[in-house]
Amino acid sequence: MHPRLEAYIRRALLHIDEIPDERKRALREISAFVVAKRRVGQLAELTFVCTHNSRRSQMGQLWAAAAAAHFGIDGVRTYSGGTEATAFNPRAAAAMQRAGFVIENPGGDNPRYEVTFDEDGPVIECFSKTYDDAVNPAQGFAAIMTCSDADEACPVLIGAALRTPIRYEDPKISDGTPEETAAYDARCLQIATEMLYLLSRVS
Repeated sequence: MHPRLEAYIRRALLHIDEIPDERKRALREISAFVVAKRRVGQLAELTFVCTHNSRRSQMGQLWAAAAAAHFGIDGVRTYSGGTEATAFNPRAAAAMQRAGFVIENPGGDNPRYEVTFDEDGPVIECFSKTYDDAVNPAQGFAAIMTCSDADEACPVLIGAALRTPIRYEDPKISDGTPEETAAYDARCLQIATEMLYLLSRVS
């Protein structure tokens, strides 16, 4: 694990007791899905979904992957998508960099960021896409709905074995304000803490 990211994870773990019980119950549903898949030797595939696949769903995908690695849990694959494609927002990418992820941005309208959480770990390609893009699983995955708009716009996600709303306030509301950096950092920490809780329940 990149040292700065490992230190951030240690700090995030201190916030687990702050997660409301209702959200913990929803997160445990996903933990149970992961446990059940691993018990029968199948991959546990988690797809994070928000409207534009630009902020919250990208952060969820990366934090879930890092949390699984932190706890040494194999057989977990993370993905993200939206109801429409735009771009991984640079403000969200910057918040993840401040947390300790190493991110390479090749540029372009919808850049394919290369993200790592460990020098020897996998390179995760992050770009905006729809949830049913060919790079995402088509069957048997858990759909984690990170925003109310996407949750309401997709009454049915074809192929999902589990659908759980884990909604986050959109940091976009702070764009262009003095609170912008703090808002993105707060959302980053919240998602980190909740993904760490989710994966800590997997044994």
